[in-house]
Amino acid sequence: MPPLSGAPIRIQTASNLRDRRGPVHAGAFLRERRIAFDCTAAEFPRIFVHETAHFLWLRLGNRIRHSWEALLRAEIRARRRGDLGWSADWRKSALAPHDIARRTRRWREYCCEAFCDTAACLWSGVARHPEFTLAAAPRRRRRQWFGVNLDGRHLSI
Repeated sequence: MPPLSGAPIRIQTASNLRDRRGPVHAGAFLRERRIAFDCTAAEFPRIFVHETAHFLWLRLGNRIRHSWEALLRAEIRARRRGDLGWSADWRKSALAPHDIARRTRRWREYCCEAFCDTAACLWSGVARHPEFTLAAAPRRRRRQWFGVNLDGRHLSI
């Protein structure tokens, strides 16, 4: 994970974390600058990077977020299945063509989760995971996008 700067983010453990769809491993509370975790020690590095990436996504700016969206649109046009985490994968499966065309909330949430899952895949040190189901070619393109848009930059969260 690249160096990050910004106000402290409080981390805590919590039992039985849930969102509106059911149990989750963690939750980022951006306004409170807090992350709550309910995951195993083995899952922690991947989940930690994913949740921390939510703070980064918030501050990327529209130009970079739209560039990420263009990459994801190209993957969908090429009918690339799978993703780099459960949170992005189920959202991708639920997308309809009008979500992408109209940049609906469903599309924007998918883009955010795909970004955070990709960050977790690239930066957590976890080389393989059952949730890493995206094929090698689109993975390389995502890695390249991260390199061009994030490597060597001052990243403030």
